[in-house]
Amino acid sequence: MIPYADITFNLGNWGLTRKLPPFAAVRAFEAAARLGSIKEASEELCLTASAVSHQIRALEEYLGTSVFRRSGNRVELTLTGRAYAGKLTTLLDAFEESTRSVKEAGRRPFRVHCTPGFAARWLVPRLNRLAFGDRVRVSVSNGAPSTDFTSNGADVVIQWADAPVLGVVTEPLMQSARYPVVSPSLIQSKELREPGDLCRITLMHDETMDAWDEWFEAAGIDPPAFPRGPTFPNCELATAAAEQEQGVALAYDAVVRSTVESGALVRLFDAVTMPFVIYSVSYPSSRKNDQMIREFSDWIHSEAKAVGAEARTDLICEVASGRVSLLRTATRPENKPKLGARPED
Repeated sequence: MIPYADITFNLGNWGLTRKLPPFAAVRAFEAAARLGSIKEASEELCLTASAVSHQIRALEEYLGTSVFRRSGNRVELTLTGRAYAGKLTTLLDAFEESTRSVKEAGRRPFRVHCTPGFAARWLVPRLNRLAFGDRVRVSVSNGAPSTDFTSNGADVVIQWADAPVLGVVTEPLMQSARYPVVSPSLIQSKELREPGDLCRITLMHDETMDAWDEWFEAAGIDPPAFPRGPTFPNCELATAAAEQEQGVALAYDAVVRSTVESGALVRLFDAVTMPFVIYSVSYPSSRKNDQMIREFSDWIHSEAKAVGAEARTDLICEVASGRVSLLRTATRPENKPKLGARPED
């Protein structure tokens, strides 16, 4: 008979202990129950059939009940054994996945899917501050990045806004107001001195969420009846056009702040639109405890917080079976700028 021992863990100040059966016995029983054969279990575990049988008897002694019925060379699960085996298989599968995740964390690439603007203006310039930034593989999409993790090939998606998605955890990341930006050379040539001057200049429009009317309202003037200027699929192309001296774009402060600080673009006037969540970190619900995802999430949230762009008032949620579950509430107090105020006010 193989001796067994209680495995006891002291759980800090909780005053609790965890008593577990011998792992070798659990592993032998689960394999035999799953394969329906002690012989096949012995082959899988590279043990003799006799050793597997001894391990199973040790488990039965520990449990104080039979998990197999024996008749000659044949064995059959008892009702208790069948129920116990089902639970063990689930636990061992999760254990194997967690172990694999930890082992591969130091080797495998980490795939982030996002918009071109977020990648170029925000993510890529900061990657050297991420511990495993050299293993990040960035892919971009022309439209909104897909959050279908069965086909997008991503570990994490930087999702536009914060709409819940089935089977996905959504962590609001950044909120931002918008204001007009222009290339330095156009300010003097077009004599842009007050908000009303924008009614006579070419404006870059955003097909995804054009907010020029809202900005003109915040500035206290009537928008032009027939806005002049091209329409682009997203705000990044509109901002790039402004950099090329084609007109004025309405940019997100959180995204273009570094570009403005570099002098490549100049912010016009004090008025801003109301801020809202523009990006979220999304990943499969099944991987919410993945080591690399957690580390990436903590890092990118800290980067957003460092520049004052973190989402302050939204809920981190998970959607499963059509129901939204709130994982945790942001602890930072609500602090949204008033309509028409500068984002830093």
